[in-house]
Amino acid sequence: MPRPRSLSPARIAEAALAVIDRDGLPALTMRAVAQELGMGTMSLYRYVDDRQELEGLVVELVLGAVDTVPPPGAPWREQVATLVRRVRDAVAAHPAVVPLTMTHRHSSPASLRWGEAVVDVLAGAGFDARSRVIALRALLGYLLGAIQLEHLGPLAGAGTDVMAALPDDTYPRLAETARSAKTVPPDEEFDGGLAAVLAGIEAGAR
Repeated sequence: MPRPRSLSPARIAEAALAVIDRDGLPALTMRAVAQELGMGTMSLYRYVDDRQELEGLVVELVLGAVDTVPPPGAPWREQVATLVRRVRDAVAAHPAVVPLTMTHRHSSPASLRWGEAVVDVLAGAGFDARSRVIALRALLGYLLGAIQLEHLGPLAGAGTDVMAALPDDTYPRLAETARSAKTVPPDEEFDGGLAAVLAGIEAGAR
């Protein structure tokens, strides 16, 4: 008779996320998660098949907490912006998970629910199917790219300092821009970029 299943998918996802948060995405292995749970590696295979399934559970844990109900009665741009910001807030707490959201976005129920909410707002605003394709991909590209730059990319932290120190006689505009970047709060930078993307989406649909 098989032993009872004593671990929930949520508990396994929490352990996997703890490994990623502490040691980075490359450290995510069946063995590492099993150790986090205080069990043998082979025992973990009773619950999940492989690392890919672990990744999917992590994505569900992170994105499953995102509220996909847009603010009622708000203009479509505000509704979409709110949905985008909610994902940013959820993922920014675990930036190493960003690559997984792209890998699993077509198989993750939470990701699909979010996508459905966004395109439903766009459809209600009069965007046809072709325009919704372009808009959704533009929003995803901006959202995930902005999170990576903020937390993992070359413009984050010391990267900005390096660019700010570039010689003015060779890279005058780039150095000046990097120095200015230190004075722009992350929320202002994100919201400004998002507003530009939404304005472009609106202009392109006309």
